[in-house]
Amino acid sequence: MFDFVVPSFIVPDLLLLLFPFIVIGSRLFCDAKSNVPWRIANIGFLLIFMLLNFIPLAGGEGRFFICNWRVDDFGVFMREVLVVSAILGMWFSKDYFMHAAAGKPQMHQIAEFIGAIAFATFGGVTVVSACDTITFFLGLEIATIPMYALTAWNKQDQLGSEAATKYILMGSVATAFELFGFSYLYGFAGSLHFDAIQRAVAAGASPLLWIAVLFLFCGIGFKLTLFPFYTWAPDVYEGAPTPVTAVLSVTSKATAIAFLVVLVYGPLAPVQEQIAPLIALLAGVTLFVGNLGALKQYRLRRFMAYSSIAQAGYIMVALLGTAAMAKTAIIYYLFVYAVSNYLAFFVFGIIGHHREEIFDSLRGLSKQNPSLAIALAISMFSLAGIPPLAGFFGKFHLFFSGATTGHYMLIAFAVLNNVLALFYYLQLVKSAWVDEPDGHLNPLRLTRRQRGVIILLSCAVVILGFLPFLSDNIFMGFSGL
Repeated sequence: MFDFVVPSFIVPDLLLLLFPFIVIGSRLFCDAKSNVPWRIANIGFLLIFMLLNFIPLAGGEGRFFICNWRVDDFGVFMREVLVVSAILGMWFSKDYFMHAAAGKPQMHQIAEFIGAIAFATFGGVTVVSACDTITFFLGLEIATIPMYALTAWNKQDQLGSEAATKYILMGSVATAFELFGFSYLYGFAGSLHFDAIQRAVAAGASPLLWIAVLFLFCGIGFKLTLFPFYTWAPDVYEGAPTPVTAVLSVTSKATAIAFLVVLVYGPLAPVQEQIAPLIALLAGVTLFVGNLGALKQYRLRRFMAYSSIAQAGYIMVALLGTAAMAKTAIIYYLFVYAVSNYLAFFVFGIIGHHREEIFDSLRGLSKQNPSLAIALAISMFSLAGIPPLAGFFGKFHLFFSGATTGHYMLIAFAVLNNVLALFYYLQLVKSAWVDEPDGHLNPLRLTRRQRGVIILLSCAVVILGFLPFLSDNIFMGFSGL
């Protein structure tokens, strides 16, 4: 008799796959304005996160389920990043379903909204679990397609529809590039499986391989907002609902960088040194263009779009290091980036509920609401990389990974650009702490949930900065890679 046992390490993935159907299905038993789907989503995401923390680190190649689904240490931590992003995005979005904000109409269908976030999260999990190019590609698309719908979620908002149209058109072109890249990779290796492709690459490169690499980097460059594929980001960040922008800036970026990590240190590992100049070029130009673009912004979400572009460049620097060093640096920085970015968006969201989302709306914030001004300063200083906050140690890990392979010129260039970034992050802090308050601005009011989440994220940014000194357990699984 056939006896099939589901291994414990696959349970969180199965729950995440079923989760969107459970949340959306709960709408059948309650009215449209009920909080039941949101509460079920809270319980489900938190349960999945706790189960992920019980998966023991294995080192090496990890564990396999049905031959082509891998759960390794990098994959476990990436799952945690993605689930944390989903939880924070869900908490952030709650107020937008209760009343209008940021000059946009009230949002509706919260169950379906959370289901779309869960599907995007599962797509990211599929990317880090894939062992063949078909699963790899499907995971990336499962993570991307819900984002198209989320961008246009508010049907009454013309800017959202316009942003979603741009996003879909450019995303379709990027998908075509990815498919071309995978087809050339299959033509070169004669196999879809990563191990077979890696053996073929190790046996010797050919023009087919370099064409595949070029197409794949072009395709993923769109998802990761690398130069010159970043042009969609400012318009989409500005046009989408604010909680969608927050989810997009973290979940989409985490999925894209996971795609590159799996690709560079998996099938393309034998030619990592040969593609390092391409990675270095993309990293340097991207962080420079992102920092330069942020200098001229006055709208908060467009500002965060260019900040996100620059952060992608910094993360790319880590891919120049060894597998163990790069994975360690990227995982740590993604946790830091997630909490810092969401903290900034929570502050901007509260501003947007009562004022226009522009720099001038922050004037005199320290006198009107000191707790919000402190949270804003913490998030901006962390994103700028100021010690002792987590962003400093996160960027240190990224730069150290690149420096271990001798890319000192790029590291110096990135550090100089970080000085440039500090200038524009300080502009927001200056508006909140130095500029006199504008008497025409509406007063700000925080709900108990908003205040609690802001305190939680502010503490997380500070604690994550000291985590490398307190314990190295979070990185112990990469020692054998």
